[in-house]
Amino acid sequence: MIQIAVCDDNQDDLARMVSLLDRFKTIRNYHFENFLFTSGLELLSALEKGKRFDVYCLDILMPGYSGMDVAREIRTFDKTAPIVFFTSSAEYALEGYSVKAVNYILKPVSEEKLIAAFDELLEQLGEKAEETAIVVKSNEGLQKIVITSLVYAEVIGRNVLYHLRSGKVVACTEPFAAACEKILPFGCFVKTHRSYIVNMQYIDTVDNHQVTLQTLSTVPIAQGKAREVKQQYLAYQMEEE
Repeated sequence: MIQIAVCDDNQDDLARMVSLLDRFKTIRNYHFENFLFTSGLELLSALEKGKRFDVYCLDILMPGYSGMDVAREIRTFDKTAPIVFFTSSAEYALEGYSVKAVNYILKPVSEEKLIAAFDELLEQLGEKAEETAIVVKSNEGLQKIVITSLVYAEVIGRNVLYHLRSGKVVACTEPFAAACEKILPFGCFVKTHRSYIVNMQYIDTVDNHQVTLQTLSTVPIAQGKAREVKQQYLAYQMEEE
């Protein structure tokens, strides 16, 4: 299920956004979950604790941490999550390009504006998911895993465990070599250890012994492999700039 963060310091505007999103879900028969924040600081606090969202809807003009401040922070760890700005001022539209905002909607937000924006956004997300997903045979049956939601994979005994951004763990009985063949060609993954593959999108820090992820999990680095892992991560970051 897609998780959407909605951040606005104006309670009336926040309630309006929730009402419009609920209306969109009813009209399009689409399922997603809203998470509401009344300040940029509140949303940043959730992000610092490892919470991640698929879509961010931000008001720009908020006291303390503005929507643009929050968007810049989001882009330090997530280069691709759609960011939609909702604001009463058009003067920041150009600045929105610096954080790769997918849309910029002036308040008051109408049902027509929101439906058009989310139709386009969810279509793009759907196309992207089709292009960057793998299918695995889990213990519960066949399951699609979107690559951008896969934080890391590990092998324990005869099971390969796929750890997703949502916190869900998909368990599969398959050789780890087969998992590596599916995942590594995407280019955003690094094999830190014979039993671990990590999505570099979620790396927070790398030291000589382990990788710390933005979800607060840690993954070991095999002895003598730290330099290689650091070089791969640096190359990945340079490509993303």
